[in-house]
Amino acid sequence: MLVSERRERILAHVRERGTATIPELAGILGVSPMTIRRDIDLLADEGAVRKVRGGVRAAPLAGSLRAAAGTVSAEHRAVAALAAGLVEPGMAIGISGGTISLALAEALAGVPELTVVTNSLPVSELFAGPERADEPYTQTVVLTGGVRTPAQAMVGPVAVRALEQLHCDVVFLDVHGLDVQAGMTTMNLLEAETDRAFMAAGREVVVLADHGRWGTVGLTTIADLDEIDRLVIDARLEESARVQLAEHVGELLIADLGEG
Repeated sequence: MLVSERRERILAHVRERGTATIPELAGILGVSPMTIRRDIDLLADEGAVRKVRGGVRAAPLAGSLRAAAGTVSAEHRAVAALAAGLVEPGMAIGISGGTISLALAEALAGVPELTVVTNSLPVSELFAGPERADEPYTQTVVLTGGVRTPAQAMVGPVAVRALEQLHCDVVFLDVHGLDVQAGMTTMNLLEAETDRAFMAAGREVVVLADHGRWGTVGLTTIADLDEIDRLVIDARLEESARVQLAEHVGELLIADLGEG
């Protein structure tokens, strides 16, 4: 992996989750803690992150809510491209917050007459932006809530109540971690509640993840793996993990890195 690619992945991971520890990043990227410290020092000097004891946290995003889009990895774009193929014109779709979700929104450019239900401020900004003014009409329903996550998603009881009144053909969830025992997980209790409401609102649940999220366990469980209708994940996922996941999810879709 190139140094620039590794630093992009660190930045994307930290911006999506808000914080990360040095051992966590070293494990995900397969490098030494010393290498991660050097990368963090450089990113901090550039103002992209802020160093904290034992790790790093995201720096406030300046300007557009989509400022983090440049840090979306090749894996994320490949997953998004494959997932976008599941969407047909005229569908009502739900999209949760996260960097893969933002990549999905970008990949859906030109799909006509969608109704997009989202709690992601960057996703809503993308669909409502002037660059899409000439595209076929898309209706965007933005869910509000009392808490904004590091990924700029609104979560909480207000969003949950709104979702209880909505019905989507398919919902796309960008999750923090996947594990056989813990299922789909997140670090945010309110986000877990909101994601469960998304699942209840959809006739089909499609989960978006990169290979680094396999084996990651967040603070709280969203749902078991067998509640996933389709899991879209990149081709760097190990074969043993593919076998385990295929036993639990409805359908496992592997995104080749050339698809992004």
